[in-house]
Amino acid sequence: MGTQVQTDEQKEYVSHKIDEQLKKQKEIDDWLPITSSRNAKWWYAAFHNVTAMVGAGVLSLPYAMANLGWGPGVVILILSWVITLYTLWQMVEMHEMVPGRRFDRYHELGQYAFGEKLGLYIVVPQQLICEIGVDIVYMVTGGRSLQKVHDLVCKGRKPIKTTYFIMIFASVHFVLAHLPNFNSISGVSLAAAVMSLSYSTIAWAASVHKGLQPNVEYGYKATTTSGTVFDFFTALGDVAFAYAGHNVVLEIQATIPSTPEKPSKGPMWRGVIFAYIVVGLCYFPVALIGYYVFGNNVEDNILISLEKPTWLIIAANMFVVVHVIGSYQLYAMPVFDMMETVFVTKWRFKPSRPLRFIIRNLYVAFTMFVGITFPFFGGLLGFFGGFAFAPTTYFLPCIMWLAVYKPKKFSLSWFTNWICIILGLLLMILSPIGGLRNIINQAKEYKFYS
Repeated sequence: MGTQVQTDEQKEYVSHKIDEQLKKQKEIDDWLPITSSRNAKWWYAAFHNVTAMVGAGVLSLPYAMANLGWGPGVVILILSWVITLYTLWQMVEMHEMVPGRRFDRYHELGQYAFGEKLGLYIVVPQQLICEIGVDIVYMVTGGRSLQKVHDLVCKGRKPIKTTYFIMIFASVHFVLAHLPNFNSISGVSLAAAVMSLSYSTIAWAASVHKGLQPNVEYGYKATTTSGTVFDFFTALGDVAFAYAGHNVVLEIQATIPSTPEKPSKGPMWRGVIFAYIVVGLCYFPVALIGYYVFGNNVEDNILISLEKPTWLIIAANMFVVVHVIGSYQLYAMPVFDMMETVFVTKWRFKPSRPLRFIIRNLYVAFTMFVGITFPFFGGLLGFFGGFAFAPTTYFLPCIMWLAVYKPKKFSLSWFTNWICIILGLLLMILSPIGGLRNIINQAKEYKFYS
């Protein structure tokens, strides 16, 4: 009898402990930025994906075309659009492939596919390189665009260092970084999505207005074979950077409500299709018209090649600034989530505003410092594009699909995934080589904090 009472007490104690743990976990989930709000609509997913995907990388596409050439350039652009849409569909499908469970973060899906520890080791470093890399590049882009506006408005005035413009751009993020979750930045993200479509349209429309340049040439610019090959590799990285939204796709989908009858993949996929139509409308006209008009003399940012009409270029650069403000926040949110998770769950800090204030300000300060120290815009795109975005965008979803679903050998799904994996691996190996060479070449002439 005594044993029975003891057993009942033990059961009640265990049940109470589980309830306490679940309650504590719910409190943490309600505080963390990814899981705190799940009432997003499909159009939230649409403009979040547009903001994540259509980055300042679109402005480097004519330059990438100049280094790839007409034939390879067009093929790579189309292939990238198709492959990344396919891998994005895979991620949307895998978000809720286990009944009753949602993979709210990229690394959670990786842990399910590869195991608890291996999944973390594979996904987290790649994802952090991507997201922190994007934020550093966007610090530089935002600062450079502000500098361009200043130089056009205040012609003949004493030039101001790029460093100061990056600091001005960063000051906005010291404020916006404290918006708690994805849904709270939806207004910023919508503005960014509209701006990205606007400056892309300005880029190709102004190119059409400018007309075909005299003595335009479409051959490779480099005078040596090695130079041409390295430039080709860098251009691959530029294209990879342009299709970089996969790193936040599960986190975006996590904000959409889901039930067994109405899973989140329906509205998410609708948002993705809309976003990819916008991506196509932005990328292909800018890349093809920009290259057609300027040939191999196009700059690594097409807005630099388009010097007139002045007011339009000022507007386009301001649109870029607004867009990269939104994009920075979108890519920073998963990083905030990871850092806050570690502090709260592993190091047992209490979820609080002061903790969030310190963590997020330190992150913004770090990305600002690195951006100020190494502002090699073109080279950074190529290096990060290949090294980090190729795995997470082009082939990691395919590997996880094969590991989880195990499609029949030599079936269409099996072949498709392996083709994507091989192409993605080539991209990952080749493009950082060119990007690193560009960074080294630019670093020779660069003066720190100039």
